[in-house]
Amino acid sequence: MSTEAGPALGAKPGHRRGVEGVHFSVWAPDAQGVDVCLFEPGAPVEHERVGLQPIGNGIWAAFAPGLVAGQLYGLRASGPWSPSTGHRFNPARLLLDPWSLALVGDTERLALQTGHACADPLHPTQAWDEHQPDPADNAGHMPRCVVVDAQAELAAGRAIAPGPAIAGERVVIYEAHVKALTRLHPEVPESQRGSYAALAHPAVVRHLLQLGITTVCLLPVHQHISERHLIERGLSNHWGYNTLNAFAPEPGYAAATGGQCPARAEDAAAVRAEFRQMVDILHRAGIEVVLDVVFNHTAESDLDGPTLSWRGLGQTRWYAMGDQGRPHNFSGTGNSLAVSEPRVLAWVMDSLRWWVQAFGVDGFRFDLAVSLGRDAALGHAFRARSALLSAMAQDPVLRGVRLIAEPWDVGPDGYHTGGFEAGWLEWNDRFRDGVRAFWLGHGGTRGELATRTCASSDLFQRHHRLPTASVNMVTAHDGFNLADLTAHRHKHNAANGEDNRDGHSHNLSANGGVEGLTDDPGVQHRRGLWRRALLATLFCAQGTPQLLAGDELGHSQQGNNNVYCQDNTITWLDWAQGDTMLAGFVASLAALRRRHPGLRHARWFGGAGPQPDIIWLDADGTAMSPEAWQAHDRHTLTAVITVGESGDTPTERLWVTWHAGPGAITVPLPDGDWALLLDSARPAVHLVGEVVAAGQITLDDTGVWVLVQGLHGPDGHLPGRS
Repeated sequence: MSTEAGPALGAKPGHRRGVEGVHFSVWAPDAQGVDVCLFEPGAPVEHERVGLQPIGNGIWAAFAPGLVAGQLYGLRASGPWSPSTGHRFNPARLLLDPWSLALVGDTERLALQTGHACADPLHPTQAWDEHQPDPADNAGHMPRCVVVDAQAELAAGRAIAPGPAIAGERVVIYEAHVKALTRLHPEVPESQRGSYAALAHPAVVRHLLQLGITTVCLLPVHQHISERHLIERGLSNHWGYNTLNAFAPEPGYAAATGGQCPARAEDAAAVRAEFRQMVDILHRAGIEVVLDVVFNHTAESDLDGPTLSWRGLGQTRWYAMGDQGRPHNFSGTGNSLAVSEPRVLAWVMDSLRWWVQAFGVDGFRFDLAVSLGRDAALGHAFRARSALLSAMAQDPVLRGVRLIAEPWDVGPDGYHTGGFEAGWLEWNDRFRDGVRAFWLGHGGTRGELATRTCASSDLFQRHHRLPTASVNMVTAHDGFNLADLTAHRHKHNAANGEDNRDGHSHNLSANGGVEGLTDDPGVQHRRGLWRRALLATLFCAQGTPQLLAGDELGHSQQGNNNVYCQDNTITWLDWAQGDTMLAGFVASLAALRRRHPGLRHARWFGGAGPQPDIIWLDADGTAMSPEAWQAHDRHTLTAVITVGESGDTPTERLWVTWHAGPGAITVPLPDGDWALLLDSARPAVHLVGEVVAAGQITLDDTGVWVLVQGLHGPDGHLPGRS
């Protein structure tokens, strides 16, 4: 079969014996009957049912003549109702096709569409094993699936400009939320703000290019819904980690529909077209598009949650099941997908290939990726060579895209940073914590800092992996952003409605002496030093740097470290009040990284030989002793890096110093002339540095310094100097 055949199951327009129609196929091995319900646009009930027939391997199928692309439909499945054994079939519930390529209709309160009778879905009180099927037909409250011409979609995907070919060591990731990034951008037309079109607007693209971003990683854009507890509080799932449809772009980010759910098949097509245009424009600007995807759980929540698709077609097949009919909850959201099941694996793979082929995306960041490696045959233990993870590695479509793991989940033995195979990149929380501890006074040692800034070789230098496997981050969407990390010692999450119980409490943050906003110039100065030092550490570290959108602008989330439900000015970037000087500093850091290979070495440092690639020095210029590495009362460390571009003979060496101690310190320099490139305490980034006084340099305050010395220059000048 061609790799561009489209998803294996679902609704496919075609012909049979010269008659036009649609072939429907649904996987529901434990069902006793499956029907396709056909709807006219806007109609609350179906006008026709097509009974599917079992054709083997758990698949139900039928060809419906006379139908064409654009037809609206839903599914109904009959079978046993036995909560204690996991079966929850209810033919009164209209179900969504897991392989549907588009949906139309309102999804705002879908979390309340339970398959069991419940007087108040917002406040369930009945024990789950006492649930009885709700006999009421809920078709009037459910969206419709749309028959889509997959071949036409794939052709539209081929028309997208190819993604840029970016070497791994040159990747700079920008983690962003489509709406939060663009909702308040003053140069974007009001009608486009918060949308895919806004992300592709020249002003936003220009900002990304000025920052030196190569890869935008978007928080989930799969169509998603809000959970019942958020509906009750009048909030919404802003981040989108609650997937409803794994093949369709979230319409809430589409200018084409005004951010509303599509009402017609044509509206859904306009959303897809807008998404493709965004990818095309970013590609033409030299920027990759990576999607944060959620395949560890679905939007059906726990057993008090809704029956929307997977649960109604066969809960015991789609979900990893525990005892007495309960799904496992490795995600912390109520369920976990059974990715060891071949058909569930195929569904995930079909979705991933679809986004690459039909929408042109360049890779994926997998939320709670350990769940994807849990093997049912091993008691749901994690295995790096599990069926799904191995399938991604060898798939002819996916093996060429970026695969990034969040290497943990909340299940038993769920932490596996460094545990994925070659070819995978991983979020490195050890970098985050080690760097925060060093700069913000939480007992970080120089040994920990050196290990983390050298791509965490203790975690990733195995299985033939490269330093780029470490995705370094100081902040991410989950937790404090940079402004709040340096202004708050404690989380302030009252706006989430959970009495400040949610969100991490171990943040390794600092406030400079005052909690939150302050006009104190001393406190502001200290916070500025920290922010620039943290950013400089990120961009001057080996591995793959990831910047959180808004950190370059000094955006604050008011001390909230769990803004998943804040679709408002707490998360929307305030461009008008943005710190343009800080943004310029970040842009200069990225340019410095591009220019000097010692800041992005593609191989592991060895530290040996007549001209070592890296040498570590104490504050007095002597080699680090074993005791010095773990001393908690010393806060200055220097590395001298001597490497060339992509294995070429070195033409320069870099002197990089991290100084987190209070006040100034004078440190010796190795012999020869050195030129200052970076002084984050001022801040100052010089792409063409000025020669400093020979022999020593004074580090005025907390910060990162980078100096360069030319080697083997044909004219005796430092690189970049005339």
